[in-house]
Amino acid sequence: MQIREAVFAGSWYPGSAPECRKQILAFENEIDTKALAAENWHGGVVPHAGWYYSGSIACNVIACLANGPAPDVVVILGMHLHPGSSNFIMLDGAWATPLGELPIDTPLAGALNERFQFRVETAQKFNPDNTIELQLPFIKHYFADARIVPIGASPRSEALDIGRTLAELAADMKLNIKVIGSTDLTHYGTNYGFMPQGTGPQAAQWVQSENDPKVIDAMLALDAERVLTEARTNQNACCSGAVATALAAGKALGAERAAKVAYATSYDKSPGDSLVGYVGIVFGA
Repeated sequence: MQIREAVFAGSWYPGSAPECRKQILAFENEIDTKALAAENWHGGVVPHAGWYYSGSIACNVIACLANGPAPDVVVILGMHLHPGSSNFIMLDGAWATPLGELPIDTPLAGALNERFQFRVETAQKFNPDNTIELQLPFIKHYFADARIVPIGASPRSEALDIGRTLAELAADMKLNIKVIGSTDLTHYGTNYGFMPQGTGPQAAQWVQSENDPKVIDAMLALDAERVLTEARTNQNACCSGAVATALAAGKALGAERAAKVAYATSYDKSPGDSLVGYVGIVFGA
């Protein structure tokens, strides 16, 4: 089996199994998810900054998904794409994590590839991208025996069709799946060329209380189309295609509601003129 390298291990997150496990246990104590973790969720939304900034939120979302029967497959959606981008998928092999390898579910990935046009990544030829990789140690920790289907989803209406088809194919194959969409929220400030409210604490407050809540509300309403519109109009989600696909799949799997696990920004840890928003959401019946 050909193995895709974990290119961000040791920099964006710990590079060894003991360090990853130690950090995961610490993350579990940072957010109270007892009530949410007791329910059976179909999937969630996670952020993808370095673990120092947003790992706690991502970890606790995925921990909440661990209740109930273990999934056969975790579909993890991400990649920084624009509406004209191709969609991406891996069809075979495995993806390395410090906690062990995660094999690709070739039948599900292959069936999806037959329905839609994807650019196929391999263990040797791929675009290094943090949005998916940073979730993989969490997935391996909580779902040790699961397979994955990693997908880069472009932010256009086709994302909804891909999500619904994922649920349909999983049902046909009698697979228990979880779906996870990876996105950060508003990228604000001089580092990102987006500064409609100037700089300083009032700009951070605008991100936290006005711009990010617009797209968070769309996610909590399970409104995949509105997530795409919000991101396009207000620049408050960098991977809206991933979220839209996950939400559409979740609804097709029976999700009727969503709940917020946590919200934060990089400003909370490193105040400055540039900041990024992060949210964790779970959705289910």
